[in-house]
Amino acid sequence: MHIHFIIHEHFEAPGAYESWAKNRDFTISYSKVYQGDPLPKNVDDFDFLIVMGGPQDPSTSKEQCPHFDTKGEQDVILTAIDAGKAVIGVCLGSQLIGEALGAQYEHSPEREVGKFPINLTKEGLTHPLFSHFGSTLDVGHWHNDMPGLTLDSKVIAYSEGCPRQIVAYSDKVFGFQCHMELTKELVSLLIQNDDLSRAAEYRFVDEADILLNHDYYEMNLKLHEFLDKLAQRCQATV
Repeated sequence: MHIHFIIHEHFEAPGAYESWAKNRDFTISYSKVYQGDPLPKNVDDFDFLIVMGGPQDPSTSKEQCPHFDTKGEQDVILTAIDAGKAVIGVCLGSQLIGEALGAQYEHSPEREVGKFPINLTKEGLTHPLFSHFGSTLDVGHWHNDMPGLTLDSKVIAYSEGCPRQIVAYSDKVFGFQCHMELTKELVSLLIQNDDLSRAAEYRFVDEADILLNHDYYEMNLKLHEFLDKLAQRCQATV
């Protein structure tokens, strides 16, 4: 299988998504837009499209961020969905999926930065791709917003601070507002590029030293198992 990543900033790296692809010996390509890489012109070249997060939001203009083309990315996402590809969005990426499908992103009730539990909904508990998550799972967070919901979408998981942590838009299209890809190395990069000086003012924002001491390994494994199941689903429909 071939995995294509759209990456908006060097500190919003693919983390455990990338390690999954490498461990499975899948081929990988990248649109590192912060370096000026172009978006993919032909969705036939990949099986999975994974759109990562970033400090932007779907309404960010080119004047505000010259390397971020929200309309171009939404076009790629919609073309990939229409072609039957697996599409995963993380944080900003999840919001872009919703926008591409006509569902506007919204601000989350709470800012979340750290490792906090998500709770699976009834749809999540009965969904075959998430059966190994259990009813609750501690995962990474680093966000202020959340993806919009289409008429056909289903909320798979929520947290105390955000009602839309994982959204299933179809059987192959998923938005992850949460960050199950985080590793300690990636968290260190994020800390260097964010202002956590007011962390104590928020209910769900960890201090930097706490962030660096979390164990992210279990959630990485849970993410890998989900990706394995999704890959099997894609291969079964080829």
